[in-house]
Amino acid sequence: MAIQLNHTIVFSRDKHESAAFFCEILGRPAPVPFGPFLAVRMDNDVTLDFMDTQGEVALQHYAFLVGDAEFDESFERIRARQLTYWADPYRRRPGEVNTDDGGRRIYFEDPSLHFLEIFTRG
Repeated sequence: MAIQLNHTIVFSRDKHESAAFFCEILGRPAPVPFGPFLAVRMDNDVTLDFMDTQGEVALQHYAFLVGDAEFDESFERIRARQLTYWADPYRRRPGEVNTDDGGRRIYFEDPSLHFLEIFTRG
C-alpha cells in the first residue's frame, strides 16, 4: 500500500467555529462528528480533524491547491467576510493576489489564527 496522509488534527479555540469557517471558505460539506473531533473532508480523502484545546493554540500553516473556479469562489467568500489577506507569507503585501509563479495565491487567517493559503497552478 502507498503511504498517504489520512488526517491531521487542527487544534482550535472553538472547533465548531473553525470547522464551519473552513467549510464555508473552501466550499466543503458540513463537518462530521468523529469522537472528540469535527472532521472536514478534502477531495483527496484527507480529513482535517478539528479539536478544541485549552490555552494557547500552536499556530499552523495549511495550504490548499485549488482549481481556478474554486479559487474564485473561495476568494469571493473571503472578500465578502472582509477578511484581511496577503500575497505573501510575511504579510508584507496586504490586499494583493500573488501571481509570481503564473498561478494565483493568497494567505489569510482562520478564527484560531492558523495561517491558511489557497493557490492555483500557473
